[in-house]
Amino acid sequence: MTDLTGAVWRRSTRSGGNGGKCVEVATNRPGTVAVRDSKNDTGSALAFAPDAWQAFVSKVKGGGLTS
Repeated sequence: MTDLTGAVWRRSTRSGGNGGKCVEVATNRPGTVAVRDSKNDTGSALAFAPDAWQAFVSKVKGGGLTS
């Protein structure tokens, strides 16, 4: 389990201001990028290696993921 004590969370700029469908990311923990649902800030978070997170973000920005 990744220790996220002291994680500084920031909300996605794509998240709306109405409290729905928000993602928060913490990048200040060494070797870890953590992601959580802002509607449940005491719930679970996903932890990624920084290179894996960057690959995911690049794929999303490039339109490589569709629903």
